[in-house]
Amino acid sequence: MYAIIENGSKQYKVCEGDVVRVEKLKVNVGDTVEFKAVMISDENGVKTGADVASAKVSATVEAQDKFKKIVVFKYKAKKNERKKQGHRQPFTQVKIEKISL
Repeated sequence: MYAIIENGSKQYKVCEGDVVRVEKLKVNVGDTVEFKAVMISDENGVKTGADVASAKVSATVEAQDKFKKIVVFKYKAKKNERKKQGHRQPFTQVKIEKISL
């Protein structure tokens, strides 16, 4: 059984027991969060739309952290114009506990 959840205008495919890094949520480590299920697939087939309107995916927050730094380097040729920036995107790591219809 797996589900497609939606968070921060992105969708993630998750199963029970998976550890997923989603966009940063304003919750503490150890809290339980619920995600809206867009699609659920089980032994009976695939369910979408009105069939999963009440479906919830519950997860436990494991960490609040940042990804590895990426370097953004912009320049204009022959103009001696250079700009170097670093960026670390924050994320929330959650463990999927239960998928319920």
